Amino acid sequence: MQRESLGFDPRTPSVARIYDYCLGGKDHFPADRAAAERILEVAPELRAAVRANRAFLGRAVRFLAERGIDQFLDIGTGLPARGHVHELAPSARVVYVDRDPVVLVHARALLAGQGATTVVRGDLREPDTIVKDPEVLRALDLDRPVGVLLTAVLHHVADADGPEEIVATLREALAPGSHLVLSHATGDAGAAFAERATEVYCGADAPLTLRGRDRIAGLFEGFELVDPGLVWLPEWRPEQADLIDFVDGPQKSLILCGVGRKG
Repeated sequence: MQRESLGFDPRTPSVARIYDYCLGGKDHFPADRAAAERILEVAPELRAAVRANRAFLGRAVRFLAERGIDQFLDIGTGLPARGHVHELAPSARVVYVDRDPVVLVHARALLAGQGATTVVRGDLREPDTIVKDPEVLRALDLDRPVGVLLTAVLHHVADADGPEEIVATLREALAPGSHLVLSHATGDAGAAFAERATEVYCGADAPLTLRGRDRIAGLFEGFELVDPGLVWLPEWRPEQADLIDFVDGPQKSLILCGVGRKG
């Protein structure tokens, strides 16, 4: 009865729970594990890639916090994992947004009583609704710079839903000095990964749309990429530990990333 009231079917693989499984979490079901293992058969580097994506998020948030960004909008936050945004930037105000009811239950339980954080139900495909949500506007001052986090989420937005338009809507709502933190899986990482991952996610709660470097770079239109630009995950301002899993080449991380500033 509880599962039905949450509005999800544990027999359908979930993007958030597949990610959680690859990250070594515990919030997943047999369908999620089976889906992840099908991708791991052809791309065993997926586990390292997921860890690298989380590490990129951490480095990017710390980078922005050191430069005075004290507000973050994390869209597609996913299930709890080490290194939450509010932990990385403890003096910042943080809004977590997700559409997955299980994610929302976990996030609200985890963040109960933490006054600088807010959890909002929202769908990235409806960005105007997010930036006009009363809870978002109570928590964040959009007349001041905000760090918008879109890590490993836009590749679950189909072309028909207009990813470029989604980012443009978010950009227009932001004050100058705001930053976009973005990571996106790419078919440039290899044909076997692209084919299997796309197939697996067709049966999940959101499809996978892999895009090439030029298309991903275009998502930063209206933002100035900060150094080192659009790169593979372990190449973005890495610490030594970030390189250990990718001695055979940074493309093994499967995901391109970057941080852009709105002038």
